[in-house]
Amino acid sequence: MSDSYPESHLPWRKGFWSLMATQFQNAFSDNALKNLVVLLLLARFTEEAMRQQLAAAATFLFSAPFILFSMLGGWLADRFSKAAVMRGVKFAEMFIMLFAAGALALKSLPLELAAIFFMGCHSAIFGPSKYGILPELLPYEKLSWGNGLLELLTFLGIILGTVAGGFLAWGLKGSEYVCGLVLAVLAFAGWRMSQGITRVPPANPERPLRINPLADLIAQVKVMKIDRDLWRAVGGNTGFFFVAALIQVNLVLHANDVLRLLEWQNGLLNAALALGIGIGSATAGSLSRGRIEYGLVPIGAVGMALSSVPLGWPGMGVIGFSGWLAVLGFSGGLFIVPIAAVIQHRPPPDSKGAVQGAVNLLSFIGIALASGVQALLNLCHITSGQVFWFCGAAALGTGLYAAASRPGAVRNLLQSWFKGAS
Repeated sequence: MSDSYPESHLPWRKGFWSLMATQFQNAFSDNALKNLVVLLLLARFTEEAMRQQLAAAATFLFSAPFILFSMLGGWLADRFSKAAVMRGVKFAEMFIMLFAAGALALKSLPLELAAIFFMGCHSAIFGPSKYGILPELLPYEKLSWGNGLLELLTFLGIILGTVAGGFLAWGLKGSEYVCGLVLAVLAFAGWRMSQGITRVPPANPERPLRINPLADLIAQVKVMKIDRDLWRAVGGNTGFFFVAALIQVNLVLHANDVLRLLEWQNGLLNAALALGIGIGSATAGSLSRGRIEYGLVPIGAVGMALSSVPLGWPGMGVIGFSGWLAVLGFSGGLFIVPIAAVIQHRPPPDSKGAVQGAVNLLSFIGIALASGVQALLNLCHITSGQVFWFCGAAALGTGLYAAASRPGAVRNLLQSWFKGAS
C-alpha cells in the first residue's frame, strides 16, 4: 500500500497514539522473545561455561543488527514514508515469530538464535522511522511531551516483556512452540495498530543507498557536526547509552557478588531502574512546557552522579539500593528526553531518518564500548560499587558536554519555574 500526504482533517492524536501502541507492543515482544529463548537455552544446558556463552551469544545476536542495519533503517526512513516502513516491518514480524515458533518446536539451537537475530534486524530498521516520524506527527510544542511518553511506554514494554518471557518459559514448558504462536498473534495486533499511524510523505525520495554503513555514518557525522546543538546532543545520547549499558552489566555482578540476590530478585532491580527511567521521561515531557528544555540535561546528569554515590556505598541494603537505583533511572529520564527531542528536531526534514540511523549506530557503539570498559575496570580490581561511581562521573561529564552549547539553560529553566510558581 502506498502512502499519501497526511490528511489535514485528521487530528494528530490518532496517528500519535497508534505509534505509541505499536511501539509498546514492539518493546514487549522483543524482550519477551529474547528472555524466553535465553531462559529455555539455559534450562537445556547444565555446563556453566556453555550457559554463559549462550547468554552472551543471544545478547550479541540481538545487538549486532543495530550496528549492521541502523544506517539502512535510516535510509529507508528518508527514502520512503516512515509510516509505510513501520507497517512493513510489523508485517515481517509476524513471519519472524512464526519462524520462532517452528524453532522452538524443533528445539533447534541455531534456529532459536537465528530468531533472536531476525528480531534484532526488525528493531534496527524500525527505530529510525519510529523516532524520525515524531516531528512529523506532533506540533513542535508537544515534541518533548511525546518523547517522554514514548520512552515511558518503551521501558514499560521492556519490563513487562522480560517478565512475560519468564512466565511463558515456565508456564508452557514442553509446549514452547505455543509461545511463538502467542507472539505471532501479538505481532499481528502490532501490525493492525500500525495501520493507524498517520500517512506521511517520503522525506527524500531521491536519497541514494550506500551499501557501506561506515561510509554512510561518516557522511552523517559531517552533517551533524555543522549544527553544534545537534552534535552535542548526539554525543550526549551516545554517552547515555554507554553509561546505561555499563550500569546494567555491573548491576548483575553487584546483585550476585555483593547483595547476594536470587535471579528473580535481580530482575526486580532492573525493573526499578527501568521504571525510574520511564517515570523520569514522562516527567521531563511534562516539565518541558511545550518546548525543548535544554536545562533538564545538566539537572539529570547531576542527579545521576549524586544517586550513584549511595549505590556504591558499602553496607547499602537491598531496599535502599533499589530506591537509589530508581532515582538514578528517574534522573536518566530527565536527561535523555530533551536530548532525543533535539536529535529529532534539529536535522533537515530530508535527512531526519538518516541522522536517526547514525544515532542508533553510535548508541550501540557506546553499548559495545561499555563491555570493554567493564572488563578493563575488573582487571584494575575496581569493585562493582566503585564502578557505579565511575558511571556517575561519566554521566556528569556527558551531561556537561551535551549542555555546553546552551550555558544559560538551567538558569532560564529555574527562572521559568519560579515565575510559574509565583
